[in-house]
Amino acid sequence: MTPRENRSNPRTLPQGAEYGAGIQSVFINRELSWLDFNERVLSLAVAEELPLLERIRFLSISASNLDEFYQVRVAALHDQIAAEVTEPSLDGRSPVQQLAEISARVQQFVVRQERLLSGELLPALSANGVRILKWSRLGKRLRESLTTDFENRIFPILTPLAVDPSHPCPYISNLALNLAVTVRDSDSGEERFARVKIPRNFPRFIPVPESQDFILLEDLVEAHLDRLFPGMEIVGVSRFRVTRNADLSLDDEDAEDLLAAVEMELRRRRFGRAVRLEVQSNIRESTLAMMCAELELDPVDVIRHESFIELSALQQLANLDVPKLRFKPWAPVTAGRLAAADEAGKSVFDVIRSRQLLVHHPYESFASSTETFVEQAARDPKVLSIKMTLYRTSGDSQIARHLIRAAEAGKQVAVVLELKARFDEARNVSWARELELAGVHVNYGLVGLKTHAKCILVVREEAGGIRRYVHLATGNYNSVTARIYEDIGFFTCEDAVGRDATQLFNYLTGYGREPHYEQLFVAPHQLKSEIIALIEHEATFADKGRITLKLNAVQDPEVIRALYAASAAGVKVDLVVRGLCCMRAGVPGLSDNIAVRSVLGRYLEHSRIYRFGHGHVGDEPLHLIGSADLMIRNLAGRVETLVRLTHPKHRAWLDTALGFLMDDSNVHYRLGPDNAWTQVGQHHTPNDAQRQLYEWVVATQSR
Repeated sequence: MTPRENRSNPRTLPQGAEYGAGIQSVFINRELSWLDFNERVLSLAVAEELPLLERIRFLSISASNLDEFYQVRVAALHDQIAAEVTEPSLDGRSPVQQLAEISARVQQFVVRQERLLSGELLPALSANGVRILKWSRLGKRLRESLTTDFENRIFPILTPLAVDPSHPCPYISNLALNLAVTVRDSDSGEERFARVKIPRNFPRFIPVPESQDFILLEDLVEAHLDRLFPGMEIVGVSRFRVTRNADLSLDDEDAEDLLAAVEMELRRRRFGRAVRLEVQSNIRESTLAMMCAELELDPVDVIRHESFIELSALQQLANLDVPKLRFKPWAPVTAGRLAAADEAGKSVFDVIRSRQLLVHHPYESFASSTETFVEQAARDPKVLSIKMTLYRTSGDSQIARHLIRAAEAGKQVAVVLELKARFDEARNVSWARELELAGVHVNYGLVGLKTHAKCILVVREEAGGIRRYVHLATGNYNSVTARIYEDIGFFTCEDAVGRDATQLFNYLTGYGREPHYEQLFVAPHQLKSEIIALIEHEATFADKGRITLKLNAVQDPEVIRALYAASAAGVKVDLVVRGLCCMRAGVPGLSDNIAVRSVLGRYLEHSRIYRFGHGHVGDEPLHLIGSADLMIRNLAGRVETLVRLTHPKHRAWLDTALGFLMDDSNVHYRLGPDNAWTQVGQHHTPNDAQRQLYEWVVATQSR
């Protein structure tokens, strides 16, 4: 099915031919559900109603998502197969079956990506004055100019690597684009193979002088291969890329120095086992066979491309400064109470002390709320200590700089920094070194658990005594992602939450059993049982029960079974799930009262909101926000937090946000009883939950 054929409204996203296998299971396969999610991302690139460069960006995101999926999830399946694990997944598939179905679906997915790019996106880009040209399309003067650029900047760093009995196959680095070159000696007629790595420290799209056009870096290199193989005849050139296992193999129970251990694993990561080989369809079968043998890969691990390999590089084009081809910016606003306080010369602490504060990013500014909170804490002479968790942060993090200044000013500063945040390990190691040098107490959390909770605790000496200010959030302390990830932050100086936060940090940095919390639900020891208890309590209200959950992923089998049981009791269960969902929806006799939808748009829906129609106290609605998704890893292998929101205005705010997402007239994707996702509505219209929420936030800043 081509992208253009997949446009009916509502429209069903394409499924793999084998996806029906095991459909009678009460669970959906995790890996195939993730591929469904990436299909939804690709559907945004298909949507003609979206601005062109945004469509290109979504295509790029779908490709980078797939890279990460192979580096982690497919790599894990390879590990299971190598270890001769035959135990099936929850849906009944063996690792070998999963790998085969993944390969078939990904090959179909890649075909759709390439057809979309070549058939729609690049022609539309050309119509707007930006072309991707082939070398053969360039005139003599432009060729001479680009050749000069090649000779001066690119040729000196290229290294052709021969493969023959005296030159073993060179190591092929993870996700690097390469040319497989076959050359022939004109005197002897002997053919030889060589690999040329395309340098990663150059833009993938090289500007063509005196125009808005580009040429691919690999095209430029290929056009000058005679400079790399003088006197040889170039008889074959094909592009390829290898994906390797990039998950850290780290047992921190045995790591005396976790920081050094992570640094060592990062060096080893580049030598991880190969899990995917992407090749151009024109590759010689003998060359492909040689590569598979060297990389120890099977045909199921090979993905063929007709044209462009590494579509994630399209991010460069998506960033072109052509406003008419981009989303019209939605400028974040400063929360009304913070704006008023700033005008009156009051601090964030004054605002929080008068009443708890809720902020909704990126509709409301992360800089004027969370970053300002940490900045003022660092500068305020009344602040005695700052403690916070750091899971992912930006390379130029202002929050980290504020913490350093606070420590240098003599405040007690402690950071629980997660070194094993996947693909951010190197950045976190760097920040750990810098923070420690400044005198910050850096701790790496609990052995065997990732610290995924988002929490800041500021202790301030005031006229009435010591007061604790707490920030709890659904998203990371990262100023870059805070501009594109939808998340919620909560500020309070309520005594019970302050006591909970104090106990949480003492538990993370010291020794002792996990404490009892008053207002927080904390994983891994308590959160899951609390959630199941709330689901079971809601089930006692039968058809008057209501459960609404907004999450990134749903996978934990015990929680899913509890939701099935609640559905059977008559409870209406509504889920808004951005990513993978292993729970089935609307299946007679199993999940009759369960509806699952997904909302994707210009912002990545990242917040976690739990709403139960009847909480334990007074049977009033209970609202929770926090860091935890309903996945095995979140509930059993991470430190996560959820916090109750008790103020009526905050609860109403969450209900309004959920209302936009649950509105059937707004564009969304719906999970059917056949496990297929169907798109309802069109993007970039007034019927857009994110647009409606932004407009509402702008009009409703004070609470």
